[in-house]
Amino acid sequence: MISPATIEEIKNHVDIIEVVGDYVTLKRSGSSYKALSPFSTEKTPSFYVVPSKGIFKDFSSGKGGDAITFLMEIDGLTYVEALKYLAQKYGIEIKEEEQSDEALEAQNRKESLFILMNFAKDHFQHLLWEEEEGKSIGLTYFRERGFTDESIKDFELGYSVEAWDHLLKTAEAKGYKRDLLEEAGLVVTKEGGKVYDRFRARVMFPIHNISGKVVAFGARMLGKDKKQPKYLNSPETELYNKSRVLYGLFQAKQEIRKEDRVYLVEGYTDVISMHQTGIKNVVSSSGTALTADQIKLIKRYTDNVTVIFDGDAAGIRASIRGIDMLLEGGLNVRAVALPDGEDPDSYARSLGATAFSHYIDEESQDIIRFKTKLFLKEASDDPVKRAALIKDIVRTITKIDDPVKRTVYLKECSDLLGISEQALVAEQNKLLIQKSQEQRKPNDRFDGPPPVQPQDMLIADGQEADQLDIVKVIELQERESARVLVNYGKSSIVTQEEVSEELLSYFLAEVEEIQFTNPVYKEILEIFKRKLSEGVIVDGDYLLDHGSEAVKREVVNLMTSRYEVSENWEKKFQIYIPKEQDHLKDITYSNILRLKFRIVQHLIAEENKKLKEATDIEEIDQLLDEIHEYKKIEMSIAQSLGNVTVK
Repeated sequence: MISPATIEEIKNHVDIIEVVGDYVTLKRSGSSYKALSPFSTEKTPSFYVVPSKGIFKDFSSGKGGDAITFLMEIDGLTYVEALKYLAQKYGIEIKEEEQSDEALEAQNRKESLFILMNFAKDHFQHLLWEEEEGKSIGLTYFRERGFTDESIKDFELGYSVEAWDHLLKTAEAKGYKRDLLEEAGLVVTKEGGKVYDRFRARVMFPIHNISGKVVAFGARMLGKDKKQPKYLNSPETELYNKSRVLYGLFQAKQEIRKEDRVYLVEGYTDVISMHQTGIKNVVSSSGTALTADQIKLIKRYTDNVTVIFDGDAAGIRASIRGIDMLLEGGLNVRAVALPDGEDPDSYARSLGATAFSHYIDEESQDIIRFKTKLFLKEASDDPVKRAALIKDIVRTITKIDDPVKRTVYLKECSDLLGISEQALVAEQNKLLIQKSQEQRKPNDRFDGPPPVQPQDMLIADGQEADQLDIVKVIELQERESARVLVNYGKSSIVTQEEVSEELLSYFLAEVEEIQFTNPVYKEILEIFKRKLSEGVIVDGDYLLDHGSEAVKREVVNLMTSRYEVSENWEKKFQIYIPKEQDHLKDITYSNILRLKFRIVQHLIAEENKKLKEATDIEEIDQLLDEIHEYKKIEMSIAQSLGNVTVK
């Protein structure tokens, strides 16, 4: 485990703007920075970074935390891996100390898998370059495909020999355990216990994660055994989830940022061939349909995608169906089809680097025009097919969020399809209304109280308390209490008795007999109490370091505001907007009153339930007396608040 001193040093050096800025384009917004969420396919920025607090908050996905949490979320790193990444980034020496046996075992297991995959990659490379079978079969194949030795080494290509257990024996001789080899997907155990290599007599394409570590392999068969698949991939493991990986992204990510565009192709060899032509901002979905996670990966680096289709009309029609997902992901999509019988690998070798790049630039079209022309040929004069085509094209256009772009595309499609623009607009509006209705369907899941101010939930004149869900309203008030403590617990206030006192001490004394109902807010309150009993007043930063995962997530919410009053109101227009910290006395006092007010309402509701079920006269009299006393307290608090009417 990394020592606390080292962790503290890493946190002191980290600039969250630098860390997050490696993944998303941040724009200043007041004292914060904002961007489109890297975790969702939103169209309006709701991802905020607050450098003064060292935290980020993504309002679209709910994720939030510090720079370490961001790396864990964005790259799927463990806590220790994120710390090591930051230590390397800022040149900090890692000092480690002992950790629990369970945590150490889990960490070592994952590290062992990475080490084993790297060993396998080195093993396959050695066979390719040093062993006779690898050189005569694997290396010859790559060179015949036109791959240079430099490209072969850059992509760390290799070869697996035609033997049942060559890797297994080599790995075990080096001390690697058989169960780890199976967990990594490198060997297979048949019924009966026979163990053999998964990859045999194949050229090997290592698949890297975004950090450059090998997590899986793609393998192409060179023989003519029709019983074996042409391509064989690693199974999904702890390291490898194929829906979250794009082949070549590690090698391409810097060039994608530089060019602000990515080329999307189908296979491993397509990626490598295009690299050799000088087009290095290229990735592959590895022959599988695009997934939402892969689209999010792309969007981290650019909003512009050009899809390159092989020169096969049937194949284009089959694969273009998934392009709508790119549009839904908020990406600007262009497409280009290669001549019949060609793919990026073969055509790049045929034309050469300059001519191939020129062809891509000249022939690419926006995806709507491309799709319309493609299916228009198929529809020909068949009215049924033509009607289906029109609906399909309009459905694709509705995936585009920008209404101006939609209008332009509808006009263009009207000309191409020979149908009135009004008819297309009518179909579009029908689909948009349907989409809007689907998005407004109620969501029954409750993930905690929404970020609204409890004072917005005050009981209106003439409204009975039991008409509200008082329990949830209490939870909202508990959230507001936690928010005040997290942000201002170290501040001082002048109490109602005109005595200067620490806000935290005053608050805790006033709510000493109150038990919070929400477990997260209760834990936050208990941490404040415990540390105060030790003579220490803590704040949100302490909770981010020492709280549970649930507490850390909620503290980020409590410390982050999506909206901020522009400083221009005061500087430019001389309009002074009161700041919350200037009114801590009133905020704290009224917050405590509202919390007590809601609790009293809840007690009244509970007593009324008992009263309805009571049959004993003495019990009824006692309940009536208690309700009367609670009502008096409720009225007193309501009058103190000054804006609540209670019947």
